[in-house]
Amino acid sequence: MAAPSSLLTPGMGVASSPPGPSVSPVDGTLQYSLILEHLVGERRRPRDVIPGGLGGMPTPLKTEEHKMMERVMESCGFKAVLACVGGFVLGGAFGVFTAGIDTNVGFDPKDPNRTPTAKEVLKDMGQRGMSYAKNFAIVGAMFSCTECLVESYRGKSDWKNSVISGCITGGAIGFRAGVKAGAIGCGGFAAFSAVIDYYLR
Repeated sequence: MAAPSSLLTPGMGVASSPPGPSVSPVDGTLQYSLILEHLVGERRRPRDVIPGGLGGMPTPLKTEEHKMMERVMESCGFKAVLACVGGFVLGGAFGVFTAGIDTNVGFDPKDPNRTPTAKEVLKDMGQRGMSYAKNFAIVGAMFSCTECLVESYRGKSDWKNSVISGCITGGAIGFRAGVKAGAIGCGGFAAFSAVIDYYLR
């Protein structure tokens, strides 16, 4: 049995055979060393990159539903809702924690000598947790939506977006108490946003 003049390799079509027989002349089996050279050796050739793939790895193309979900998840509305839910959970946990370490939880100011019951303590903790949750949810939604709009308007993603959105959010919250409170809220929230963004980046 004569040795073939060419060696078929997956994804490369017909390639010229290396020196020496690629098939044993005795039993017709392929030689492992020659196959290994074409897989990991010097004779290895890069595979064609599949469209949509990464580094030549076969990756399916994105469907229209996939693209639509990406657009939804990158929208300002989705980010605001996500921040609102996250702020609600974080604020509720923070409110319950602060109520747990407060020694005045459940006490009646009209009768400070009376020991509160467990039901009254839990009720007070729940009210404080809900209050914190609402405030954190509002602030989180405002900040996230404002930052997304600022980023879309500027066309850049840097630390200035968080500072500007922090100033707008803090000013809007503090403006209810007056112009001075709004200015203080703008500056304080902008500085806080800058510090947080610096450490996160």
